[in-house]
Amino acid sequence: MALYPQLITDILKTVRYPGNGKSLVENDMVEDDIRIDGKKVTFSLIFEKSTDPFIKSVVRSAEAAIEHALPGEVEIRGGIAVKTRRPAPAKPAALLPGVRNIIGISSGKGGVGKSTVSANLAVALAAKGYKVGLLDADLFGPSQPKMFGVEGEQIYIENVDGRDLIVPVEKYGVKMLSIGFMVDPAKAVLWRGSMASNALRQLIADANWGELDYFLIDMPPGTSDIHLTLVQTLPITGVVVVSTPQEVALADARKGIAMFRDEKVNVPVLGVVENMAWFTPAPHPEERYYIFGEGGGERLARETECPLLAQIPLVAEIASRADAGIPMALVTNEQDASDPRTLAFRTLADDVDAAVARRNLNLPPSHKVETH
Repeated sequence: MALYPQLITDILKTVRYPGNGKSLVENDMVEDDIRIDGKKVTFSLIFEKSTDPFIKSVVRSAEAAIEHALPGEVEIRGGIAVKTRRPAPAKPAALLPGVRNIIGISSGKGGVGKSTVSANLAVALAAKGYKVGLLDADLFGPSQPKMFGVEGEQIYIENVDGRDLIVPVEKYGVKMLSIGFMVDPAKAVLWRGSMASNALRQLIADANWGELDYFLIDMPPGTSDIHLTLVQTLPITGVVVVSTPQEVALADARKGIAMFRDEKVNVPVLGVVENMAWFTPAPHPEERYYIFGEGGGERLARETECPLLAQIPLVAEIASRADAGIPMALVTNEQDASDPRTLAFRTLADDVDAAVARRNLNLPPSHKVETH
């Protein structure tokens, strides 16, 4: 029997990928490099991750299917190469052409410190010398104006190349916008989903963000229309998921991770931040009390195969400085520079920076990269 590439492809249509039950061809896992040299057949199978647990079984199934369909006609053992799919480089957002990386900060539920982490991460990245923007997308509970100490700030419009654009408020080296600048802080925002989504698009598209290395989005808690609006509007580089070690928070964080990994959303999860990981009394810095449980964030990271980016302690000063509009990541004196709470957020910025670099270079989470 004459061997030809399409014959091999037709056989591989009968081999199913255990992850979703579809054939290798339906999953676009068969690379267009089938080679036939006499009886010897070689080709490549493409997997999403190098850690895919089904690699060996799929290769064996492909070999068995070809040998069964063409008994004695082929030599296939060792002829199947395994490759990892390389995502196309992220294109600059049409709405934000000057932005290099867009990072979402998400949480499964409210009250876990997502906005505190967002503010401190933005300040810590700016301290590394990056140009940083922060969008407060929690339209029904905006808190960034207070955390940056700019409540009541007047918002201005400027004309740029014939367009009237909102000028972001700038403080601590971070450009920031929030719906909190445009509504009465004493009143609830009573908007339907479409109104909220339109307001969010306006804060993105009709603002003069300029050139940015990082554009952080403080997302609302849970999963909602706003999340879908963001992932459909912007090419998000990845998300950071914040949770406390408490089981009820971890359960919601798992749902959030699953949402971003859903094939209809398909946004990379850069890692997990365990906030309020433990309580340390100020007079006894060596002591740790696990008020919300111990190691929950570590378990979440391990179970979901996400890097654990940081463990932030529960410290009263983090909250008091946030209320005062002075993020903990901001170095205001010599003591701050060595404060373990400040260093925790600075380390988080380093790890997020490294995770983004690996993502952009399509490198595994364990690969070391140089950042500044």
